[in-house]
Amino acid sequence: LQFTTENTKDTPQRVLPTFAVIIGGGGIPMNQIGSFNPFLMVHGEQGIELFDEIPPEGEIESTGECTAIWDKGSAAVLEFESTAVNVATGKPLLKTRTMLFCRGEGGWGGDRGPSDRIDFPDRAPDHQVTYQTREDQALTYRLSGDRNPLHSDPSFATAGGFPKPILHGLCTWGFTGRALLHTLCGSDPRRFRAMNSRFSKPVFPGDALTISIWVDGKAALFRTTNQNGDVVIDQGTFRFE
Repeated sequence: LQFTTENTKDTPQRVLPTFAVIIGGGGIPMNQIGSFNPFLMVHGEQGIELFDEIPPEGEIESTGECTAIWDKGSAAVLEFESTAVNVATGKPLLKTRTMLFCRGEGGWGGDRGPSDRIDFPDRAPDHQVTYQTREDQALTYRLSGDRNPLHSDPSFATAGGFPKPILHGLCTWGFTGRALLHTLCGSDPRRFRAMNSRFSKPVFPGDALTISIWVDGKAALFRTTNQNGDVVIDQGTFRFE
């Protein structure tokens, strides 16, 4: 209830740490990066770093910049970073890092960018958590403000090369962050410090998501798979207290 209601007796409202991706992306200069086909753009990577717990109300000032544009040959990868300051305290509250994968926009001979990969432990995960998404999950998640028709309009999804609308990558990311919060942080947002990962395969509303977690002290590696065992979120790193 602490993450869903603001009027429950003896239960102060708190904010899920992954809400940082909703409020922290302001100031990103999307209108200054040139033209691209929105039908062919998908989320590539996402990361957040929290310097303090996100309050349930208040005001932030967010400043963003495009930090890199990589040429992957068949696609361009756009990298953005944004830092948000809590206006009430004047202190940094959170930082986000976003990478967008624009299919069909590469091939100009530019730098391909980093391609580091994480080697996961050769053992069973320390924790596994499974969540079932709903058939209308994307229609619910779009109320967060992401109204990209790729997640709701069948004709738009088909034009983008998908058989039907896909689930928002950040919705899948939110399910993953929820598992990390409850499993490693004891459901306490103050202990949630940083989360980074790569989107590796589309998720469809109604899919089941299993988050596998390998712990090493106050850090962890994670990845998320669907009901068929396909990895949908990969190269995940997490830091907590």
